[in-house]
Amino acid sequence: MNTTHTTGGPSELRIDRQRLTETAVRLIEIPSPTGQAGAVSDFLAEFLRDDGFDVERPVAGHPAAPAVAVRYSSGRPGRTLQFDGHLDTVHLPFVAPTVEDGLIRGSGASDMKGGLAAAIEALRAIRDANLLSAGSILLTAHDLHEAPWGDGRQLDQMIRDGYVGDAVLIPEPMHEPLAVIGRGSATWKVSIHREGPPVHEVRRPLDQPSVIAAGAELVTRLNAMNDRLSHPTDPLCGPASVFIGQFHAGEIYNQFPQDCWLQGTRRWLPGTDRRTVESEFRAFLGELAQQTRTKIDCDWFFIRDAFRLDQADPFVTAFQSVYRDRSGAPLAIGGKLFVDDGNSFYSLAQVPAITHGARGGGAHTTEEWVSIDDLIRVAEVYALTAAAYCPRPA
Repeated sequence: MNTTHTTGGPSELRIDRQRLTETAVRLIEIPSPTGQAGAVSDFLAEFLRDDGFDVERPVAGHPAAPAVAVRYSSGRPGRTLQFDGHLDTVHLPFVAPTVEDGLIRGSGASDMKGGLAAAIEALRAIRDANLLSAGSILLTAHDLHEAPWGDGRQLDQMIRDGYVGDAVLIPEPMHEPLAVIGRGSATWKVSIHREGPPVHEVRRPLDQPSVIAAGAELVTRLNAMNDRLSHPTDPLCGPASVFIGQFHAGEIYNQFPQDCWLQGTRRWLPGTDRRTVESEFRAFLGELAQQTRTKIDCDWFFIRDAFRLDQADPFVTAFQSVYRDRSGAPLAIGGKLFVDDGNSFYSLAQVPAITHGARGGGAHTTEEWVSIDDLIRVAEVYALTAAAYCPRPA
């Protein structure tokens, strides 16, 4: 059976279907919940060494799972295109990999070990075909991506330490649209407290504030804040927002509780200082605490900053040209509804990042799957984008 897909051109590119599939399966079969990706990182490092690549292991503040980095150079000056992916998966029961009916299933198949395998195959195919006329590839893989168990700090440190290219391709499970803008994101947990123990509601001390009433007032004010944030709105990614997902208080129906807590998200548009977003939120809570005579604490968990991608950047035009040649039309432009590592590359290094992966499903569930045919397509697009982008114009 022919397991290679050939793309004609000045240098013939061959994507090996069997090799790509086996790489994905070997990554998936090693459990790697966020914070515990050491074993799969060690495997990948040795796997790439055995294939002839020089491998670096930047610790980047996470000695339990040092990252993996490979630099492949054409030997001639040019741009560096980075392929970046995370090796960790969400904390759900492990599902072993299976291959059937053109799909790979298992933990991380879609998010994003399948995509990372496609990027690795692109790197191998570039080397095998001697595809780069100039420039280089930087492949990076790391832990601590998936929230709430991870906060992206390993990648952030890698970026600060110089593990960053001139542009980045990220094979997360989003094959359309081409995201050119995205909101920043943080989660918050607000705890409201009064003095004294919980008591039966008929023994409620009349001089004590109700934490439920304070929580209800907070809901009202947050809804009003969300209304204010709804203007202006971006046509691609929407408005800034504040969202409430949980509200908890008390243990039984007739108890006057001591504590109440709410949890949700805050999202903001590019051009907004994330530190200002947090400080304004805390000041908003301080005013409510004073007015309700309660103690209010806030745990603020910054996830990623906002994101933009310049459509006129040579990286974007190279990617779109390759995509058009393969698909017949450029990839539609849109907004990024979620946050990913592309936000970090933009905010920390001002590097253009495109999130583009294979068709799949079941991310953040125990029913993950990814299309092998589309992984092959992604590997082709990555390799050909590198060939087009890495050489600088004469």
